[in-house]
Amino acid sequence: MGEATSTVVVGIGNDYRGDDGVGLHVARLVGGMACEDLKVVEGIADGYSLLETWTESSSVFIIDCAVSGATPGRTYRFDALRETIPGDLFDGRSTHAISLVEAIGLARTLGRLPRRLVVFGIEGADFSSGLGLSPEVKRAARATADGIVDELQKTRMTG
Repeated sequence: MGEATSTVVVGIGNDYRGDDGVGLHVARLVGGMACEDLKVVEGIADGYSLLETWTESSSVFIIDCAVSGATPGRTYRFDALRETIPGDLFDGRSTHAISLVEAIGLARTLGRLPRRLVVFGIEGADFSSGLGLSPEVKRAARATADGIVDELQKTRMTG
């Protein structure tokens, strides 16, 4: 992979399916606000690719669209090393070979988890063809990006 990066932010989704692009949107926002030693990854085609994105990283943030029927814009945050992520939260519209949750389980089995793995899900509302997020999802994306940047800054300050 080359040079090691301590923090990776992974945006999952499809910009051309409405709110499904929220993970990509958040990753781009974080990339624009955050400091050095941060890698932003987009375009993950399947769960297997996730393992490679964090191979040389100690801290990973993954953002994806959630589809559970909850209020659009609702944000879920999971410490994937300590919490169980509901298996159906991210699978509703996935076309990936293995899901996000399955990829994390595989990494756990293989001993390939980073030291820190945080997963965010933002409940989507509109998955029709076209660019752009619904207003409530866009607001939640901004709040999530701000929260991730705050976490990164606090981590750097406490060392």
